[in-house]
Amino acid sequence: MQLLDGKKISEEIKNEIAAEVQKMKENGEKVPHLAAVIVGNDGASLTYVGSKVKACERVGFESTLVKLPSTTSETELLKKIKELNEDDAIDGFIVQLPLPDQIDTQKVLMAIDPSKDVDGFHPENFGKMALDMSTFIPATPFGILELLERYNVETKGKHTVVIGRSHIVGRPMSILMGRKGFPGNSTVTLTHSHTKNITQITSQADIIITALGVPNYLKAEMVKDDVVIIDVGITRVADEKSDKGYVITGDVDFDNVSKKASFITPVPGGVGPMTIAMLMKNTLLAREQKRLKAE
Repeated sequence: MQLLDGKKISEEIKNEIAAEVQKMKENGEKVPHLAAVIVGNDGASLTYVGSKVKACERVGFESTLVKLPSTTSETELLKKIKELNEDDAIDGFIVQLPLPDQIDTQKVLMAIDPSKDVDGFHPENFGKMALDMSTFIPATPFGILELLERYNVETKGKHTVVIGRSHIVGRPMSILMGRKGFPGNSTVTLTHSHTKNITQITSQADIIITALGVPNYLKAEMVKDDVVIIDVGITRVADEKSDKGYVITGDVDFDNVSKKASFITPVPGGVGPMTIAMLMKNTLLAREQKRLKAE
């Protein structure tokens, strides 16, 4: 069994990006600038955004954090997005989800300029991804592809089962794993809460990508030997033995499933760090595209 070490690979990617940024500085070019918008005080969201800002510092990007109160109206947020769209200094930006109830998430995502949508959530970018055109791939799926590629995990002709159909992970992964090229060329089954006999399906899978958010959902008896496991789940589970009072747990019963797997991502330290590294990569791409457009 080999661990797909997201922590290690994400550091490699950040080093590569930092080297690129250093070259840009030496050539007197503008370095990439990422902005993040956060509405409200959701603990997990604040942590995520904090680590994105730290990652920007680490690779030499400029970053801007826009913090808005939880009472912000949809109109106010859309006005802020318009400002960011028009601000030439900013190459890419993200709006941290989830948003408060008074704001229509879809409306907000639609308002982001697709050329600055480094999260890859705008329908234009999602459509381009589905058609195999070059675009921003959502950071988590992009990170998974990168892990598979760097560990040289064979995907061609394999049966990939995706558990969960969110627009952020499940749906894009099902498209990307079936595309031509590497990683891809696999036969994909997309499963979700209405799938019947899920064990029958998972036990035939060569690769399982699970993004359910149900701790320890995937058990050893649900998988075959030598399976490749990508665990996107991340849930805080109360644990009195832990200093923090909780442990971070994935969708996979790691201790038992890892005994059967050929490759597996740990939680934490698997897909999570990759997501942030690929957001940096998308921001670098956004800067690059802008530079080419200006030439």
